[in-house]
Amino acid sequence: MRRPKPDQPGPGQESVWEYPRPPRLEEFCGSITVELGGETIATTTTGWRVLETSHPPTYYLPAAAFVEGALVPARGSSSCEWKGMASYYDLHGGGRVAPQAGWTYLEPTAGFTPLTGAVALMAAALDRCTVNGETVTPQPGGFYGGWVTSWVVGPFKGGPGSMGW
Repeated sequence: MRRPKPDQPGPGQESVWEYPRPPRLEEFCGSITVELGGETIATTTTGWRVLETSHPPTYYLPAAAFVEGALVPARGSSSCEWKGMASYYDLHGGGRVAPQAGWTYLEPTAGFTPLTGAVALMAAALDRCTVNGETVTPQPGGFYGGWVTSWVVGPFKGGPGSMGW
């Protein structure tokens, strides 16, 4: 499949087509909030971003960022060719449950060991996720966990016709 034409980034923007493959892990310092059922279930000023070609960043929050009872281990697992075996969480907040909306790597591969126990989230399953005060848009397609903000340009993998990117 032919690679799509990348959008031109403006001042202060990043193109996901400049992200590497295999992906890169980087520390994130900024505010992140997560809301479910009308409650804030997580807030942090530190975390990590995984940056991979054609994907908006996937943000990982320290488990300590979540309020007590928000993370409930769920059945199932999946494998990532770069990070290893993922375990899932159901997220609870405000009387709502978002099944398998969070995942973690308890024993990630060598290049991703800082993510041990950190939690990534499917923004589409939650009421609201913010990065530095901006509400994120979930990565298209419902399979990947990237968060789209105004400072990231695509096109993004996940939508129709992007399977072979």
